[in-house]
Amino acid sequence: MEPQNQILRDRLQTGFLGIIAFALLLFLLVQARFMLICLAIAIIIFSLTSDAIGAIARRGVPNWLATTLALIGIGSGLLWASATVVGQINEVVTTSISYAEQMQAALPALLEWLGPEAQQTVDTAIRNFNVTGWMRTAAGSASNLLSGAVLIFLFVGFMFAERTWFPLKIESLLSNDAVATQQVRKIINSIMRRVNRYLIVKTLVSAATALCVWVIFTAASLPLAGAIALLTFALNFIPSIGSIVATIIAVVLSYVLTADLTTTVAIAIACTVVQFAIGNVLDPMLLGQTLRLSSFGIILSLAFWAAIWGIPGMFLAVPIMVAMMIVCAHIPWLRPVAVMLSREGHPDDGLADDE
Repeated sequence: MEPQNQILRDRLQTGFLGIIAFALLLFLLVQARFMLICLAIAIIIFSLTSDAIGAIARRGVPNWLATTLALIGIGSGLLWASATVVGQINEVVTTSISYAEQMQAALPALLEWLGPEAQQTVDTAIRNFNVTGWMRTAAGSASNLLSGAVLIFLFVGFMFAERTWFPLKIESLLSNDAVATQQVRKIINSIMRRVNRYLIVKTLVSAATALCVWVIFTAASLPLAGAIALLTFALNFIPSIGSIVATIIAVVLSYVLTADLTTTVAIAIACTVVQFAIGNVLDPMLLGQTLRLSSFGIILSLAFWAAIWGIPGMFLAVPIMVAMMIVCAHIPWLRPVAVMLSREGHPDDGLADDE
C-alpha cells in the first residue's frame, strides 16, 4: 500500500504544482500583455520579412543593406498604419458628434420591433453615453498605438541584429545534438511558413473585402467609408465571427447615417454577398489545407486569448494555435492537445512541408 500511496501523493503534488504554474502563467500574460502583444507582433513581422531579406540578399545585395532597407520599410509601414488609424479615429469622433441627434432618433426606430422596453433601454443608453469620455479613451488608444509601434520596431530591430546567432543558440540549447537541432529548425521553419502563408492570404482577402465595402459606402455617398473599410479589414482577421461583426456594424452605421430603411437593406445585402463570396469561396480556395485546425478549437482559442489579451488576442489567436499544434505534435505527453486542435484528429507536425 505504501508505494501506491507514494505514487498518489506524487501525482497530486505534480497536479497541484501544474495548477500553480498555469495560474502564474495566466497572471504574467495579463500583467505584461502590452509588452507581450508587441513582442508577438514583432515576431510575426520578423518572420514575414526574413524570407524577403533572404530573397533580396540572394540577388547580390549585401545582407546589411537588405536588413537596413527592411527596417526602413517596417518603420515607415508602422508609422503609416498608426497615422491612418489615428486619422480614422478623429474622423469617426467628428462624424459622431455631428450625427449624435440623428443617432438618437435612428437606433430606437431600428429596434422598434423589439418592443417599447428595448426602445427605452437603447434610448437611455444613448443619452447616458459619455462622448467626452469616449473621446478620451480613443485618444488614449491612439497614444498606446504609437507607443506600441515604437516598441514593435525596437523588438524587430534587435531580432534582426541577433538573427545570425539564432542557429548557434539552438545548437547550444540542444547540447550540439545534430539530429535534434535539425528537427527543431524544421519545426520552426514550418511554423513560420504556415503562419506567413495564413497572414499573407488573410491580408489579401481582407483587403479585397475592405475595398468592396469602401466601394459600397462610396457609391451610396455615405461618410466614414474609409473608417468602415479599415474596420472591415481588421475584423476579417478574426475567424468565424469577425466578418459577422463587420457586417452588423456596417448595416447599423448605414441606417444611422441615412435613416432610410431601403438604403440600409441594399447595403446589408451587398455587404453580406461580399462577405459570403470572399469568405466562403476565395478564402478557402487560397488557404486550402494550410491550417488544418479544428473549428471548435479556433473558437476556444479566440475566447481564451480574447479573455487574456482582449481584441489583439483575437487577432493573434490563430497564429498562436498553429504554433501550438505543431509543437505539441512533437511532444509525446502533449500530443493529445495537438489531436484536439487538429481538424481530422491527425495533428500536423509540420515536417511534411520539407518533403
